[in-house]
Amino acid sequence: MLVNALLKPKVLTESSLSGEDCLSGASSADTKEVEGKTLRPETTAFTSTPKPSASMLEYKHMYFESRIHAGQQLAQQLFQTYRYENCAVVALSDGGVIVGEQIAAQLHCILTMLLVEDIEVPGESLSFGGVSQSGNFTYNSEFSSGEIDEYTSEFYGYLEDQKRQAFQRINRLLGDGGMIDRDLLRDRTIILVNDGFSDSTVLDVAMEFLKPIRIQRLVIAAPVASEQAVDRLHVMADELHILDVKVNYFDTNHYYNNNEIPSHEETVDRINKIILNWR
Repeated sequence: MLVNALLKPKVLTESSLSGEDCLSGASSADTKEVEGKTLRPETTAFTSTPKPSASMLEYKHMYFESRIHAGQQLAQQLFQTYRYENCAVVALSDGGVIVGEQIAAQLHCILTMLLVEDIEVPGESLSFGGVSQSGNFTYNSEFSSGEIDEYTSEFYGYLEDQKRQAFQRINRLLGDGGMIDRDLLRDRTIILVNDGFSDSTVLDVAMEFLKPIRIQRLVIAAPVASEQAVDRLHVMADELHILDVKVNYFDTNHYYNNNEIPSHEETVDRINKIILNWR
């Protein structure tokens, strides 16, 4: 299943790429605040029509030869609209850099990476939140305040230790380069890219990082995401490009035949050389 959703909601399948819309939606409304972001009147989120849920869509299961191949497909979707726009591609993982490199090369724009370390609830496959390179910790927005208080009370020492270790790991990586420059993002269309979204935790961290930065538009792109993540991403983004949505999301590597991911040093080198790869 292919998702290409705008805040004036439009969800497209492969057949609709030739112009046949599957779902169209709300008209503009008054400016309002969504997730700390002021939406312009012409892009206010889903006012008269309920936002499209992943469960409303017909599934087409997709697997990818590699992250390069998946990134090329996303680049084709974004090219017509953003080739001559002032954009910045922000990858959210080393795997996301491989995907984002294909997009940045086609759009002739900068590529950078926001370092995020995920913190899991001990004994459970649940993300409690994430630490960004600014040192801030952002809670998983899927938890209620009561759940956050409960986990914090029960695992306080462990979670605080994990936060410190996560920030130390980020600082070691930053010593190799790749630090994101807020000034490079200001007044641009930001395209947040990852190789897969199992949940929205890394996006919660990214949104917190972007809050003080004035941007033109927020686009989120990934080859694959969980249904749960897509429902959340619709609220965050002005535009959403997801090639496939999974009801039962496995590990991200499961959806790629080739899972070779460069070291962080090689990833930083890719970022620094992106202009040489413009197509």
